[in-house]
Amino acid sequence: MGYGGIELVVSLLATELRARGHRVTLFAAAGSDPLAVVHSPLAWRADLGQPDERLRELTYAARVLESIGRRGAIDVIHDHVGFATLLGSVQLGVAPVLHTVHGSIREPDSAFYTALRGQVGLAAISESQRRSAPTLPWIGTVPNAVSVRNLAVRKRDETEPYLLCLARICPDKGQHLAIEVARRTGLRLILAGKVEFTSLGRDYFYRQVSPAVDGDHVIHLANVSGHEKAWLLAHATALIAPIQWEEPFGLSVVEAMASGTPAISMARGAAPELIDEGLTGFLVHDVDEMVAAVRRAGSIEPARCAALTRARFSPAVMADAYLRLYESVEASLTGRRHPLTVGSDAVLRLASGQLQPGWLPDHQSHTRSPAIDVGVA
Repeated sequence: MGYGGIELVVSLLATELRARGHRVTLFAAAGSDPLAVVHSPLAWRADLGQPDERLRELTYAARVLESIGRRGAIDVIHDHVGFATLLGSVQLGVAPVLHTVHGSIREPDSAFYTALRGQVGLAAISESQRRSAPTLPWIGTVPNAVSVRNLAVRKRDETEPYLLCLARICPDKGQHLAIEVARRTGLRLILAGKVEFTSLGRDYFYRQVSPAVDGDHVIHLANVSGHEKAWLLAHATALIAPIQWEEPFGLSVVEAMASGTPAISMARGAAPELIDEGLTGFLVHDVDEMVAAVRRAGSIEPARCAALTRARFSPAVMADAYLRLYESVEASLTGRRHPLTVGSDAVLRLASGQLQPGWLPDHQSHTRSPAIDVGVA
């Protein structure tokens, strides 16, 4: 599929903030937002997953930090990269720093974030993610948004007889189980996603996935985006997510439900926070239950499924929550609280190369201000 779940979320946030009158400086890779300040050329993508990736990340961080240092007054820095850019942003000391944690949290990650306690506010993307490291300096939980404008909502009679598994191909995503579910239900399976660019990912594909790909019963589409992705999401019998890890969010699950297509996921990670059982999809615990859920997919009413999902995961809802967090991070790190007004700045930083309980910030209940100056990386 079109690569860049994090990049998509950041783009949606930057666009929504700008539409509200906020000044947003977005640092990103070439080929991203046309308004972004580019500090990572397209050629660097070849180094992802390779020995030079770390140096590319450090070079990107050095360029971003130099730009921020020259920019002048900034109200808040919102970091989506982590590590080098996050540490550098804190050390610059030019503005309060909010960092969104987008991945799973291992002990080395936790140790790093803990070392920055009192210097950065952390935002989780799900309560499941937050519970995995409860001692970190969290200031709120903000679920990711999906591009509702670019997703179609299907009518019940537009369903095609196929299952869709939209994810990078690797053991964590469980495509081998999706193949088994398709075999047992007799439905065609479309695997949409690139093979993870690691030795483990390639080995998994060639051993457990590729032998079943015949171009008929099991189809592999390595790169799906735009209108093609929207069509696949809106016309599938169901999206299945047989995940084999505690996934902190499931963007494709939300995209499917926002298209009126039921999502069927293993009840792991954030999935129970995303799926309204029986209304937008089903939570299962094994292949047997997933097969049974596929047979119940027709009971999900598409228009209601889409409406419920869009009300929770729109860019507007995400921006509302982050605006509250921008005020909260300033209060928690500087001891000051004042409304952020239209015309102030924010810096959003995007990785180069990449209403539910708890969605509000912990420091909450104050009026949302009109706008800010945000720096995003």
